[in-house]
Amino acid sequence: MPADPMTHPGSDGWDADIHPFPAGWPAPTRRMSEQRWLVDAVIRQVGVDWDQGRTRYIGNAGGVDAEIDFGQARERITKLADVERVFATLGARRERLAEAAIAAGHDVTARKHAFIASLLWGAAEWTFFASPEQVRRAEVANQHKRRCHDLWMERAPHPVRRIRVPYGRGSLSGILHLPPNADGPVPCVLHVGGMDSFKEHAVLMSGDRYLDRGIARFLVDLPGQGEAVLDGAFIGRTNMVEAGLASLEVLRQQPDIDASRLGLTGVSFGSWWATQIAAHAPDLAGTAVWAVVHEAGLEHIFEQVSPTFKARFMAMAGYVDEDAFDAFARRWRLDDEATRVTHPYLVLAGEDDELSPIEHTYRLLDRVPGPRELVVYRGERHSIGGGPAARLGPNAMDLAADWFADRFAGRPTEERVTVVDVTGQTATEPLEPWLASAIARMDPALDDLHVGANSAQEPTRG
Repeated sequence: MPADPMTHPGSDGWDADIHPFPAGWPAPTRRMSEQRWLVDAVIRQVGVDWDQGRTRYIGNAGGVDAEIDFGQARERITKLADVERVFATLGARRERLAEAAIAAGHDVTARKHAFIASLLWGAAEWTFFASPEQVRRAEVANQHKRRCHDLWMERAPHPVRRIRVPYGRGSLSGILHLPPNADGPVPCVLHVGGMDSFKEHAVLMSGDRYLDRGIARFLVDLPGQGEAVLDGAFIGRTNMVEAGLASLEVLRQQPDIDASRLGLTGVSFGSWWATQIAAHAPDLAGTAVWAVVHEAGLEHIFEQVSPTFKARFMAMAGYVDEDAFDAFARRWRLDDEATRVTHPYLVLAGEDDELSPIEHTYRLLDRVPGPRELVVYRGERHSIGGGPAARLGPNAMDLAADWFADRFAGRPTEERVTVVDVTGQTATEPLEPWLASAIARMDPALDDLHVGANSAQEPTRG
């Protein structure tokens, strides 16, 4: 590889390329250093899902069988240092079971064990941000994760293959899942995961909502995610756009994908990146985001919740100087990108999101000129699913999958808001007057956050 032209991130972070690990990386944040003891105390009292339901949504991909392992993890992990060792131990056990089933010629059993093993090994990578030793252990876990997922792919119940996405002087790792018994080119959704995501857990082992609807899924470890960060692809303020557009271009080149019917999904921080990508991909059938992060300046997620959020993101972004990272984070805004989203845009959000107050989502939607739809779950926090509105009301993932089925079928989009109350009942009304009323009740001081380096254009609506 040619000599690296960048040795440290600029004001907008790293460019769209592969880089060696910076000297001193990963570096602890001040709050992480000061509050590590508090994080450990909270884990002892609340459990490993103290900050969000990570073991739930990762384990969910493996179904009921995976709950045995993830339940064990919840029992055994009592401090941050336990995360890698516990998940690695559980992953190794499942990997051995997969190997034994293969040796016995039991491919269906083998694929189950191999898939769950890949989830556990992926979960073992989560604490890479804690120290250089944890990076080394994450690299080992990543090798096991890839091997186990390959064992599953060789026996998968639907067509699936690895695809590399060109990125600077290197490439990003992707996996394309096709619906079983697909007849001719099929529509496809590119998924953008969040801070904690790795591509292997984004498709269910069985009963995937998109595959069951005849929709292919393309999962890519984008900069900062999964194995990409271990390869030296760090997050920049805009390089997700280049990575996302490259991923869409790769999809268009696949003979079994209908290039005229592509969509985009984003979860958690992936909702930010999906919105950025959507602004530069007007030909998409639609973009759907949930459990959203839309706050300008990222104050809540980096300064007002668990210090692990900022520590992990700073490592994903390849920073070792926290003051420089803070200046970098303050520049993050979606105001300009929102005005460029012209295709249908669906948002599913918790009313009480602690990582990104929902008022910022309202402001963003007010700027989107394309057809918009909003679903608000009363009382729900960031990870939609912990409260009665999500448990008793319509499943957010089902709504998103059905929404894409409608887009790919050419059905018109309705501009509307659906509010799900704590009894699970829904009320739907036209979006524009509802949104205008919600914005009128907001603190005017929030408007100051939505004026910055990349928000030169005036709002299109309102």
